[in-house]
Amino acid sequence: MNSSSKSRRLCSGDGEDDGVEKGGWWEGLNPEILALIFVRIPADQMVREVSLVCKSWRAAVAGPYCWTDIDVEQWCRRCNRSDLIDSVVRKLVRRSKCTFQRLSAYKLGNAAFSFVANCGRCLKVLQIPMSDVTDLMVEKHAESLVNVTVLDISYCLKITYKGLDAFGKHCKSLIHLKRNMPPPAWETPTKVVASKIDDREAMIIAGKMMGLHHLELGFGHFGDCGLDAIFTKCKALTHLDIQGCWSVELEGDLEDKCERLVVFKSPWFDDYDNRFSSDNDSSGADAGEETSSSDSD
Repeated sequence: MNSSSKSRRLCSGDGEDDGVEKGGWWEGLNPEILALIFVRIPADQMVREVSLVCKSWRAAVAGPYCWTDIDVEQWCRRCNRSDLIDSVVRKLVRRSKCTFQRLSAYKLGNAAFSFVANCGRCLKVLQIPMSDVTDLMVEKHAESLVNVTVLDISYCLKITYKGLDAFGKHCKSLIHLKRNMPPPAWETPTKVVASKIDDREAMIIAGKMMGLHHLELGFGHFGDCGLDAIFTKCKALTHLDIQGCWSVELEGDLEDKCERLVVFKSPWFDDYDNRFSSDNDSSGADAGEETSSSDSD
């Protein structure tokens, strides 16, 4: 017997336990109690399977209690269709009756972002990596996101320093920012041209996000000047990730400031170091084998 059929029997009171009264105790459970169980199930499975078991389960899934935490990022990655993602996010936000406190999605579009912001009076965690949201849309709706404390706009290439400035202006409760960018080609990781250094985003973070505790800026284009401004203004900072920020040289007392943090990931991150070491080890091993071979000859 599959799990769906078994769930239907339990819900309808057709289980094997004679001690369970006909009608089943599932029917009498408060939707809030059911939601505490259902939120542990992936969102797409909750909608496709759980809601089909019985009327009380369907009512719970259709109600707001299951959607205070909207996490559809994994489903979005499998779907990979912005139009469908926008439609589903809007539908789930409506189900929450504007009580959702977290949204984790992927490849969100302008239309869905606008809807989320307008309904997001309770929103505290907004994670929308690789989304197509633009500066104009952020500038228009960021004022509705005043309660956001965690923001992930990693790989959002259509959001520039202008959009970041709008978030900084309105999201005064922000304590955790993820603004990682795509890495360049592996072949040229250390070729940093001075003219490409851009401290604008770092300066905005320093000037308008002074309450940050956690900050991720992987593969950012800022340099020592921008990093120093962040340390000067963001006094509460404890976690900093600047992996791949090869314009940063950590001159002066910057290295000491970094080392005093609880967690610090330097521009010269482990993955590249390990890759480089592995290549060297491999070359060394090959050389050793050749030497041993020649000695035996």
